[in-house]
Amino acid sequence: MTDERAAWLEAAMARWETSLTRLCYAYLGDRALAEDAVQETFLKAWKGYDRFRGQAQEKTWLTRIAINTCKDMRRGAWFRRVDRSTTPDDLPEPSAPFTWQDDAVTRAVMGLKPRLKEVALLRWYQELSAEETAEALGLSRSAVFKRLNKARDALRHELEAWYHEV
Repeated sequence: MTDERAAWLEAAMARWETSLTRLCYAYLGDRALAEDAVQETFLKAWKGYDRFRGQAQEKTWLTRIAINTCKDMRRGAWFRRVDRSTTPDDLPEPSAPFTWQDDAVTRAVMGLKPRLKEVALLRWYQELSAEETAEALGLSRSAVFKRLNKARDALRHELEAWYHEV
């Protein structure tokens, strides 16, 4: 391992490990699997470091690797047979305090259809721009906005009764 590559990997892990773990957990529903996916993500990034040309931001590049890693893991036979029911309490610690209002919203987001959930997670939780989200998912920018609008509509419908109770 070159000194430059080792320094990059150490810095990238310090910067992105927590947010990638949260993203992988949202995809996989299991903390141990999420941690494995993040390790695999950094291993793939280290191996592909020479091919990273800087056309995408580092976070976007790593996010795409993490998403693909999670999708690969979900395709496995073992994954399909294991119960991974999750609650927001199981998520790795966020950088901001978690409130009871977040619980209802997070549960609603986690209940979205996979293609809507992944856009919502990247845009709203990972705070990627629409362009970065499109790049990470291999979508057009307009497809991202369409999915975000569908996710908003679904969440509005799901959370309407909850909102009036609060």
